[in-house]
Amino acid sequence: MLLETAVTEEIWIVDDDRGVRLVLAEALRDAGLAVREFGEAATARVALSEGRPALLVTDVRMPGESGLDLLVDLQARGIGPVIVMSAYTDVATTAAAYRAGAVDYLAKPFDLDKAVATVQRALVSASSPTLPETKAPMPEHTLLGESAPMREVFRLIGRVAASDLNVLVTGETGTGKELVARALHNESVRRERPFVALNTAAIPSELLESELFGHEAGAFTGATRRVAGRFEQAEGGTLFLDEIGDMPLALQTRLLRVLAGGEFYRVGGRELIRGNVRIVAATHQDLDACVLAGRFRADLKHRLDVVRIELPALRTRRSDIPLLAQHFLASTARELKLPPKRFSRAALKLIAQRDFPGNVRELENLCRRLVVIAPGAEILPADLGVAPPADSGGGEWTDALREWALAALQHDEAAIHARAREALDQTLLQAALQITEGHRQHAALALGVGRNTLTRKLGASRTRRKR
Repeated sequence: MLLETAVTEEIWIVDDDRGVRLVLAEALRDAGLAVREFGEAATARVALSEGRPALLVTDVRMPGESGLDLLVDLQARGIGPVIVMSAYTDVATTAAAYRAGAVDYLAKPFDLDKAVATVQRALVSASSPTLPETKAPMPEHTLLGESAPMREVFRLIGRVAASDLNVLVTGETGTGKELVARALHNESVRRERPFVALNTAAIPSELLESELFGHEAGAFTGATRRVAGRFEQAEGGTLFLDEIGDMPLALQTRLLRVLAGGEFYRVGGRELIRGNVRIVAATHQDLDACVLAGRFRADLKHRLDVVRIELPALRTRRSDIPLLAQHFLASTARELKLPPKRFSRAALKLIAQRDFPGNVRELENLCRRLVVIAPGAEILPADLGVAPPADSGGGEWTDALREWALAALQHDEAAIHARAREALDQTLLQAALQITEGHRQHAALALGVGRNTLTRKLGASRTRRKR
């Protein structure tokens, strides 16, 4: 029996990528740990007949058996702890790893110091309980990203989703806070129960109490029948309170009592109702500053801010913009039943350079407009309505041009204007053709010149080279 084999002092690494194994193993050995390497799950299984590792680190996607399958089997046999590593850091993968019993998740490429610290931490807390396995289907998420900040968000969602802890999601407007709340719900044991959302800033303060807790018939003018509030609607599930920082102080007091005791009355009611609801709150405001200003109760903040997930602004994760833009373009075309469109490389590069103060929501709205109004099947720079930069100085390249001109003038060189003009034209033409993969029409549109002008300049350039 595998459970009867002795536990070794070795760290086992299972990964089909030899380079990853070598680098990680060397770092662990430098930290004073014994390491054994395996290129696939099958050979690690054979070795289990001889002994068990003190800890196992496994990749997710490998030829043959996957790392998640290996993890599930090891947990069933009581072998662990297990750390999962993968370059695929979406919410579903990370959540599946934690549900299956992984003690931690390393996103590739990882920092070696962080990886060693993760292994050492897992060894110290090897007796900690793991999350129970569940075979519930994994939902699809539209919370996308491959950047380091989003990998950390996915990792945190995966770790806390299965708990019943209240979560506070912070971030600028449009970063996707409700998507985080839905991901926490969908990856939790409450997934079969309701997910109820309420934007506290969108409801008049005099109606917000009734929206939250419901009301009895006759509780106020117009209340002709009993109505269940959001707490009752979300029973057994998750209640998402968006823009919690805008909640009136009087209602904050009542919400605090509900969170502390799990009990409440409907407006105008005498029946005490007990609720079982997980709270996920969100705000774009600095709650600490609101507390200091007296606009938010400190004790309520502590009740809500058990675990905090901070969503990064889109401008801080520009590498995710092309992925998100292409996703929104495709999903909008499907939704509106319109012909699919694609971004040219030049257009995608321009989009990635934008700041998007409205964050992901602004990017999504841009893509929805492009699906409807862009005339061709390919989105070009001209479709984006690109305006010239406000600073026409040009920055570093004009500084270099100035230095060249000064040197040329000091040496009495002739026709420097014509030479500079020719060099500028050729540089722009070559860059535009490179970015549009040699497509002259697209290159002309990107530069803002006619195709005939571009063709004429290319011809002139060839003539000069022949001379």
